[in-house]
This record gives sequence, C-alpha cells and structure tokens, in this order.
Amino acid sequence: MSTPCCFSFFNTAKATPATPASAPVPACTHSDKPVPAEPHLPAAHDHYNPCFQSTGASHAPMDAELPAYTAHALFSSDARDAIKAAINDAVPGLTKLSMYISDHPELGFHEVRAHEHLTDYLEEAGFEVERGYKGLSTAFRASWKRGKGRVFGFNSEYDALPTIGHGCGHNLIAVSGVAAAIGTRAGMQKAGIQGEVVLIGTPAEEGGVGKGVLLERDGYKGVEACMMIHPVAGPGVKPGMAAVTPTLAVNTVNVEFFGRAAHAGGVPWDGINALDAVNIAYSSISALRQQLHTSDRVHGIILKGGEAPNIIPDHTAMKYYVRARSAAGVEELTKRVCACFEGAAKATGCTVKHKTERMLMDLRNNLIIAEEYASAMGKEFHIPTLVAIDDWNYAGGSTDFGNVTYAMPAVHPHYAIDSPNGGNHTVAFRDACRTKEAHDYTWKFAAGMACVAARFMQDDKFAADVKDWYDDNTKVKE
Repeated sequence: MSTPCCFSFFNTAKATPATPASAPVPACTHSDKPVPAEPHLPAAHDHYNPCFQSTGASHAPMDAELPAYTAHALFSSDARDAIKAAINDAVPGLTKLSMYISDHPELGFHEVRAHEHLTDYLEEAGFEVERGYKGLSTAFRASWKRGKGRVFGFNSEYDALPTIGHGCGHNLIAVSGVAAAIGTRAGMQKAGIQGEVVLIGTPAEEGGVGKGVLLERDGYKGVEACMMIHPVAGPGVKPGMAAVTPTLAVNTVNVEFFGRAAHAGGVPWDGINALDAVNIAYSSISALRQQLHTSDRVHGIILKGGEAPNIIPDHTAMKYYVRARSAAGVEELTKRVCACFEGAAKATGCTVKHKTERMLMDLRNNLIIAEEYASAMGKEFHIPTLVAIDDWNYAGGSTDFGNVTYAMPAVHPHYAIDSPNGGNHTVAFRDACRTKEAHDYTWKFAAGMACVAARFMQDDKFAADVKDWYDDNTKVKE
C-alpha cells in the first residue's frame, strides 16, 4: 500500500550513485506478543492518513534570507551546558535504542517492542512511567518533577511503515523525545528550576491519528506547552539545518455507492450502475478543482470498481483526502466534495454512504516558541533555523501533531539529514536514519528543545508571551 511521504518539499531530485550502506532491515512486522484490540480505533495500517508531505510549491532555496535570531538572552549557561552534557552522556544508550527500534519496525497501534524498550529505558533513567497510557496499549507517559511549576511536554513517535520499516525516521523521533526529556531534567537540576517535564509516547502517527485519540482521552491534560522534531531528507537543502513551517489540515473521506447488479450483456436495463456513480463523482470533483483556492487539495482513488465486466456493479468504493489551510476550511471544502458524491448517487439512482475519519488539523506553530528554538539552535550550535509559520509555499501535507497545536502552545520543527538517494518514506531514507551523522544531528536538535523547555519553566515573561500568542492566534474561541 502506498503511503504519502513526509516532508517531500526537501526532496528535490539529486542523482547520486552511492547508496548509504547499512545492515539489512526487516520489513515491518508485528511483535510476537499478542496485541489486544484497541476499542473503536481503526487499524492504522488499514487506514493510512497522509502525514507530512508538501507540494514543493516554493522554488526559493531553504537557506536563503534566514530570519535573524531572536534577541532573547538565553537562560543560565550552566543549565545549557548541563543539558548538552546529559544528552551527550546518554548517546550510547539512546543510539542503541534507536537502532533496536529501526531493526524491529512495527505498525501503528502495534508498537509493542518499541513501547517496551522505550519505557524500560525511561524507568531505568529515573522517570515515572505510565505504560498503556489512556487505554492505548502502546502509548506511554513519562515524567520527572521538581517542586511546583510549569509543565512542558515532548512527543516520541515510533510506528513504522508497511514493507519498508522506518522510512520516515521515527526511530530518531522516538529517541529525540527521550533525549530532550533527559536534557531538560539536567538543566532543571543545575539551575534549580521548578516544574515538570513530560514525554508522551504517541503511537500510530502514520495513519492512526494517535495524538488525536490521546487528546480526546485527556492524554495531554496538564501539559502547558509541547514540542517534537522530525527528520527530513537533505537534497536541495543543507543537512543539519531546520525549519518551522505550516501544514494543511486534512479530512479522509471514505465513500461507498450501492446500486443493483444485472447481466451487462443480457438485461443491463435491470441494473443500477454503481460504477457510473464513481465516474460521475470523480469527474465532478475534477471540475470542482477549478474553483478551489490555490492551497486547497482534493485527491482520491477508486478502491473498488466492480467484480467482472459482464456484471453491472452494485457496489463501488472511493477514498479521498480533502486538505485546506485550516480545520474550518477543510470542513467547508468537505461539504462541497460530499455534494459531488450525493449528486452522483442521485444522477445514477444509487444510494451513497460517506464517512470522515478523525481530522488532522493544520499545524499552527507558536511563533514565540519557534523564535526561541531558532535562537537556541543558532547560539548553541550555529545551526540556522527557518521560521516561516505562515508561509504556505512550504505547506502541503498534514500531521496529527497539528491537533496538539490547537490544544496548547506547540511547535514542530523539522531538520534535514543527508539522504541523497531518496526522501521520506523510501528505503534510502530509512538507511539514512541509521547513520551516525543523522543521530548526531538529532542530539543537537533535541538539546535545542530542552533549552526551550527549561526557559519556559524558569522565565515567567517568556511563558506568558507563549501563552498570550497562543490565545491571540490559535486558541479556538468558545
């Protein structure tokens, strides 16, 4: 099954003969342990939603005219040094953990081995761990608290793709969250910062909207701000640089048409052709595109067209993605798309059923956090970070972390690693995410997140600015 790729705006074609060498990685498999069914949840590998994937609409180089770093004075240099030292000390164990997850890929809601190894590691590292968090057997919550203060969260993803395994780098995302939590704790200890650092392990990003499920179940309750990072392919951009850009909201619409079967050669007039309904719906949506906004996207496939040429099809099925800049925009566009389905049914005499899955909301990165992150990465590691939270030339895909950004102040930077032979959701990118270079970049970007978290807990003015920006620009008004 094909799954839309993540962050493809970095994936400018670049012919390079060499392929990154790596040990063979098995195809995505389930754990040997039985996995209890999650009630009311689709199997992630049967219902793949698009994660980060862009249209590549912008032709501007990603490293051109980078914004100036913020003028914020970073907090205690001792705390920053403690953050980097703690992550550096943890590198051998975290690398081993990342490679284990890469070697044992598991599909969404079935990440049993990854869940076990991540939670064992965190517990041994001194974090309080809740396994099977909020009724999801492969979710977890790990935390460390010092006194009373603000709560900052990180996310780890660890689900894989069918066939190719960790072709989207979730092994790196998994350990980046752990590294950030370890670093934040060290900074808190060194600077005497009061507060709580929380790491939420979120299953099934690749199609299961795991973060959306956790939000519905109050899995982020008490977390006041949140971050996570994601690797992307390097061709067309310097490996090691980062960007904070928007994504589109998306609805997945599953459609079925029901007609009446008949012999196509003998008595076709006795039939009601459900394939005709599919053809009319497809053509209607194609005509609709002329009136869509340039950032809107509607794209779909025919899942079932009939059983045999000599049988008038009595049942057909389609699947569509409906994308727009905002959740409200997706809702309105979905109504127009569904009207095409209804019209096709009426024109052919069929009946129609259409159902939307959990929406992936647009990524509304918090500007104050994003600028602080760029400042930390620039001053600590001399790494440029593009902050373009409203530049829709860089948007085109979707992620369930968008739902998190609506619930609280949050930021989702992505960072480039060297993957000359393929972008996200390819075997080449899977292999690139196993290299030492990719891991070294991950530790730096995780340290940047930890610097932001520690400042959020320590600096009252910074925390207030973060929350005010969220209230003014993102929070859904009642």
